[in-house]
Amino acid sequence: MRIAIAVAVLLLVAAPVAAGQRTATFSVPDMTCPLCPATVTTAIKHLDGIVSVSTDVNAKTATVVFDDSKTSPAAIADASTNAGYAAALVNEQ
Repeated sequence: MRIAIAVAVLLLVAAPVAAGQRTATFSVPDMTCPLCPATVTTAIKHLDGIVSVSTDVNAKTATVVFDDSKTSPAAIADASTNAGYAAALVNEQ
């Protein structure tokens, strides 16, 4: 029994940390017109690992759910910035 417990503990300790879904909110101050969110959303969705993108033109934010093993907040901000809408990380969960 002790061997089984020891093996189980070793497997838990040795297992790599699993990547998961994260949520990040970005400030996108230049998103000012009704068409701007479509450009931001399209640019971000082209990245691998994006689960969803939600924009709020009134709050000038983009909230992105992503797989952190495939992309990062920096890559997401760069995608928006490269589309002409500078983005800055405000919050990540």
